[in-house]
Amino acid sequence: MSEYDIERSQGMHVVHDGPRQAPPLLLIHGSGASGGFWSPVVPALAGHHHVIRVDLPGCGQSPPAPPYDVPAQADRVAALLDDLGLRHVAVAGHSSGGYVATALAERRPDLVDSLALISSGPSPDALLRQPLILRALLAPPLGPLLWSRRSDAMIRKGVSATAARPVNIPDDVVADVRSITYRVMRTMLRRNTAYIAERSVPERLTDLKVPVLAIFGAADPRWEPSSAHRYDAVPNARVELLPGVGHLPMLEAPETISELLLSFTATAHL
Repeated sequence: MSEYDIERSQGMHVVHDGPRQAPPLLLIHGSGASGGFWSPVVPALAGHHHVIRVDLPGCGQSPPAPPYDVPAQADRVAALLDDLGLRHVAVAGHSSGGYVATALAERRPDLVDSLALISSGPSPDALLRQPLILRALLAPPLGPLLWSRRSDAMIRKGVSATAARPVNIPDDVVADVRSITYRVMRTMLRRNTAYIAERSVPERLTDLKVPVLAIFGAADPRWEPSSAHRYDAVPNARVELLPGVGHLPMLEAPETISELLLSFTATAHL
């Protein structure tokens, strides 16, 4: 295949960038998002890695496919990596994508070489009061009605509400967000909360023999930024707090995120 290729596997939309013989790097998006959210960092990463981006079921260009609990999502991703014949994969997850990445390492440690978690809240008590537009879109009884009538401008405003800096949200990313139904979004949010309520992410990572990079924006409006330091207790963990950055570091500070990921994947097992 070419250095840029799109396919469908395990019912998921999958995009490949970079040479297939390069070390694999899997990028997992968060709730209400898609693989397109990683686009600003892909060019730099693809110069060193075979980059694989997935749209999780019900997100972006992947059709709905319950259940949406975190372990089931991880199992689907594991089946995808099995189909591709990949092992020793560096895995990066944004927001709740970090939970899927963690569950993947829990359930299939043979697949995961290192874990990078970006804006992944450690436990429910670290969740802040969400921006007004997100509360309006997600809370019944008005949420379902507003969700179905979202304009492109409203989608951009909703995504931007979690950033601390101005961000560019391309039309294809807006289309990806529009494709997510209210029911799928609400279900994913509940399942994500259940996963981190059962055991915090730092607790789960402590049991894993894998290098960890935890990146947080110091101005994240979704998660208490200081909660990033709960990852300090994880063996083999490195924590990076980015000044002036919100919940979307890949869009707000793509050069910094690219550099951090490349440095981490290059040294994780030295």
